Amino acid sequence: MLPEMPHLVLLVEDDDQIAAPLIRTLEREGYEVERVDAGLPAVDRVVATGVDLVLLDLGLPDIDGLEVCRRIRAAGYTGGVLILTARGGELDRVVGLDVGADDYLAKPFGLAELLARTRALLRRSAPARAEAPVAVGPTPAPVPSAPAPAPDATDLRVDADARRVWVGATELVVTAKEFDVLALLDSNPGAVFTRERVMDEVWDENWFGSTKTLDTTIGRLRQKLEDSGTSARVVTVRGVGFRLEGGRPDA
Repeated sequence: MLPEMPHLVLLVEDDDQIAAPLIRTLEREGYEVERVDAGLPAVDRVVATGVDLVLLDLGLPDIDGLEVCRRIRAAGYTGGVLILTARGGELDRVVGLDVGADDYLAKPFGLAELLARTRALLRRSAPARAEAPVAVGPTPAPVPSAPAPAPDATDLRVDADARRVWVGATELVVTAKEFDVLALLDSNPGAVFTRERVMDEVWDENWFGSTKTLDTTIGRLRQKLEDSGTSARVVTVRGVGFRLEGGRPDA
């Protein structure tokens, strides 16, 4: 069995005095860290793939960190994005989450809190890492078996362990928060989940910001489900919350 590769964290920070201790702390925890000091190089690096988590400052010298987040999400990046910024107001927090960030940490912050949020985001959003097979001798002849039935082209399947979503045989690309919302609703299809429960379980029970970010996430998830061709739909129960309907042969 090959050893697991360390997670790659991209630090997007133009202030050397802030970047240096963050890099040391992350590397001590076993992460591989790359640093860029501007927004456009950050977009190029993420698009080049291989990044598990982006730690993103908003005050960059070329383009705003919010624009960086918007561009990498538009390019299909589904890993974690943690915004680091001196802007601590609720409006900035909501805007950051609305453009696709997963979490928000206002400066100054403790390194222990940064590491805790980093670990949480990597658990939620890092893709499953397949283990390479180990050769242990001649490969035995395969035992014939009945072929598995082909999945219906519109069936929705949420793999909670691998954090992957499938519509038929096609994988649906979703962000960490979109997955968490869908997985929660899929845990009891047809049941109504209150807005408060979704916020508590997907974000944080101590979240005091606007719930607009929930509506934005639900909106993006609905569009992706509709575009995929599945019959699964996230339905709003006015004044209460949401439920997942359809998407299964017996639905």
